[in-house]
Amino acid sequence: MKLFNLILVLNKNEDKVLMCHRSKNPYIGKFNLVGGKIENGEDYLASAYRELFEETGITKNDILLSMFMDFVWHPIDMKMIVFIGKLKEDVELIEEVHKLHWIDIEENFYDTEKFAGEGNIGHMIEIYKLHRDIIFKD
Repeated sequence: MKLFNLILVLNKNEDKVLMCHRSKNPYIGKFNLVGGKIENGEDYLASAYRELFEETGITKNDILLSMFMDFVWHPIDMKMIVFIGKLKEDVELIEEVHKLHWIDIEENFYDTEKFAGEGNIGHMIEIYKLHRDIIFKD
């Protein structure tokens, strides 16, 4: 099975979501969460921190990630593991390939003309909003 991760990064005030503006396929020209391929045998959480650092410069010291949800597409033998975390403090982002943007949490993430994932990002954001108190126990 092909394994990928996505990382739902919130700013410290939880009013913005970090997204990349895709400059190549899949989803060229659309906003997406950061993430990437999980290497064969790689620990899922380690892969999320690796991808997050490679794509944004955000380190383990800046954010605590936890597993949030999974998506499995059986016909194409693919699994997407989603992690979530909020920044402890503001950070200076370092772009790898795609431009990075902070998007307001109230944006319509179901807009498939603007956002990747066929509405799945909208679903993730809504689940976060419903269970924020469980996800981030302040």
